[in-house]
Amino acid sequence: MPQSQTRLVPDFDAWNAAKHSLNGPHGTIAWWREGEGRPLLLIHGFPTASLDWAKVWPGLLASGRQLIALDMLGFGFSDKPARRYDLIEQADLQVTLLSHLGVQSCDILTHDYGVSVTQELLARQDEGKLPVGIDKVVFLNGGLFPDQHRARLIQNLLNSPLGGLVSQGVNRRAFARSFSAVFGPDTQPDSPEIDLFWAVLSHKNGHRRGHRLIRYIEDRKLHAGRWEAALGTQTARIAMINGSLDPVSGRHLADRFAQLFPSAPLTRLNVGHYPQWEDADGVLSAVLEFLGAA
Repeated sequence: MPQSQTRLVPDFDAWNAAKHSLNGPHGTIAWWREGEGRPLLLIHGFPTASLDWAKVWPGLLASGRQLIALDMLGFGFSDKPARRYDLIEQADLQVTLLSHLGVQSCDILTHDYGVSVTQELLARQDEGKLPVGIDKVVFLNGGLFPDQHRARLIQNLLNSPLGGLVSQGVNRRAFARSFSAVFGPDTQPDSPEIDLFWAVLSHKNGHRRGHRLIRYIEDRKLHAGRWEAALGTQTARIAMINGSLDPVSGRHLADRFAQLFPSAPLTRLNVGHYPQWEDADGVLSAVLEFLGAA
């Protein structure tokens, strides 16, 4: 069972200490880079941050990859201004960092909110507007197709006119309840893990920004046609790893992916919304099999 893997919790302070900073028009962005091989860009989801990748990071690094990740604006260790957040701007940040590092081409491993950011990057590549080449992409659970996204109650509330009030009421207890609900029944986060994710979320008052970040749901609908069209041109270069027990983007998303892209690799894992955390070994194995040699 995935839960039989080590439950060692990554260290908040060590991850924070390892970050670099990049100044942008709306605030300072935290980013990480390690390794010397072919670049692999890791793009995190909502409402967490790049620390999501901590359990697969050592194995990816050992495979000979150069790992690159940033906390998008409003998330994790990056600045969290009181403003409306936009997926297009978040994609701009990925390009800015890759250009800053001199990266000319990369592969991508992406989850949740980051799936939409990646779709924007793929669309730009199709249009000849991306200065960095994207080769292979591995999607984890996320909103590839807006009609397959089954928003949770807390997401709907945050995305309503009451969103600001809902954000003010978010505390560790409420977060633990809603966060645990998207994990598989056999891979539930324990108390130290909840503490870690809460520390990341609440850093720089981030737990008060949910109603501003959640507007990505509307961005997905706005750009759905363009983003889904871009997927259709990338079939030979995309794969999915899906936590099938995820109520938001689980089995139903994988079924749609398999229907539309029958030749694309699809790995189904018996876990929830965070397969890279709930079954790190399974994710690592599938990622490396698809990406091949660094």
